[in-house]
Amino acid sequence: MEKHQGSLFLQSALTLENKFNDLEQVLEWIELKKKETNINIQQIEINELKDWYIPEDTGNLVHKSGKFFSIEGINVKTNWGFIKEWEQPIINQPEVGILGIICKRFNGNLYFLLQAKIEPGNINFVQLSPTVQATKSNFSQVHKGKKPLYIEYFLSQKGVKVLVDQLQSEQGARFLKKRNRNIIIEIEDNIDVHPNFCWLTLAQIKKLLLYDNVINMDTRTVISCICYCINTEIELQHFLKDGIVKTLNKEFLYSAIDTKNALHSIKSIISWFTNLKSSFELWVKSIPLKNVKHWYRDEYSIYHKERKYFSVIAVNVIIGNREVKSWDQPLLKVDHVGIIAFIIKKINGVYHFLVQAKLEAGNFDIIELAPSVQCIADNYIHSSKEEKPAFLDFVLNVDSSKIKYDTYQSEEGGRFYKEQNRNMIIEVGDEFSTEVPEQYIWMTLNQMITLVQFNNYFNVEARSLMSTISFA
Repeated sequence: MEKHQGSLFLQSALTLENKFNDLEQVLEWIELKKKETNINIQQIEINELKDWYIPEDTGNLVHKSGKFFSIEGINVKTNWGFIKEWEQPIINQPEVGILGIICKRFNGNLYFLLQAKIEPGNINFVQLSPTVQATKSNFSQVHKGKKPLYIEYFLSQKGVKVLVDQLQSEQGARFLKKRNRNIIIEIEDNIDVHPNFCWLTLAQIKKLLLYDNVINMDTRTVISCICYCINTEIELQHFLKDGIVKTLNKEFLYSAIDTKNALHSIKSIISWFTNLKSSFELWVKSIPLKNVKHWYRDEYSIYHKERKYFSVIAVNVIIGNREVKSWDQPLLKVDHVGIIAFIIKKINGVYHFLVQAKLEAGNFDIIELAPSVQCIADNYIHSSKEEKPAFLDFVLNVDSSKIKYDTYQSEEGGRFYKEQNRNMIIEVGDEFSTEVPEQYIWMTLNQMITLVQFNNYFNVEARSLMSTISFA
């Protein structure tokens, strides 16, 4: 009998055994890739950016092809929060990129083909990315380089089975309405595995997420889109049998598949979300980068007057194993580590996640659902209690015994320079009230996974943290 798709994903999420390599071998292989590849990233003056130019009338940073992306200015007005109007630089990249993973069954178990990819902004240079991670400009070969390996499987989709296919957003505070196609396909044919690629089970990928900065952001967002729905109670009992897995995080698994014990129904969650989107407004106007208030430019960067938020820098990149070996580009740089945290609590016997509705300038539809806390804490050192994000102080001062997950994970290294966030999942008990501010709501993991199947519900930070949840 053909396995239900949710069962297929769940089985892979519970299987640490791998016929090709174990986790220690994968980590050693990543280190070897670092040593094998010629990598040189140097910060340069903005005016030295090859193939980029700055129009006099706007001061924007633009690629000479008119493709890839540009750094522009925006004016933002809203009736949300304490700050009603501001201006900032933002990445304008209107293309829809492909974040795609090829899967194949070996001995009945689903394996994921990941790539050891070097990005100029990666903290440790090499991280495991999707099989294909490419902008339209890349796979259209605007850069005159080679096509990304395996791209043909995603462009033609002949002879493949589509398991996941969604448009999902990128960072709303940095990108202007940017979305990527998150896609997982299954193939039956044997394919050549090129030297920078490896087969991993989903459980192995999630175990690697216990390490700092090994699995890149693009892989995290793709696997966050996976649904673990089980067709029947019999199937569920099969997975929970003694001996199926040696260690099982049943509490997270139950939250992922439970449909009966949620505090709020899906219908009421959607109504709450719709009401917020109807109550708040977001006006975003494009303005010349040179006119953005409170932002300045020197030879090497574009920065905020208080040295907060982020800066824009220029780099020269030499990477030996890329489609193009050398290029120049702008990158966004943040000097402080961010905090991304979900607070979880057992309600009706099932883990619920505290989710916030968050407005960001580049959001496609005003508001997206975000982790309980998502910010750069250093930006609020001198802020009043009312101005600080809710629950920030709680997360920063939480007792270590309440922390279920705690690692540092990177932002996407193709646009962000050595930026990482502390990713946390914190369990609270009866001392933490189920009554929360109007912009927050409790949801089971099953409800979150259900809503992720649709575009523009959960932001990339929430999806990234959801991807770290392991059942094995």
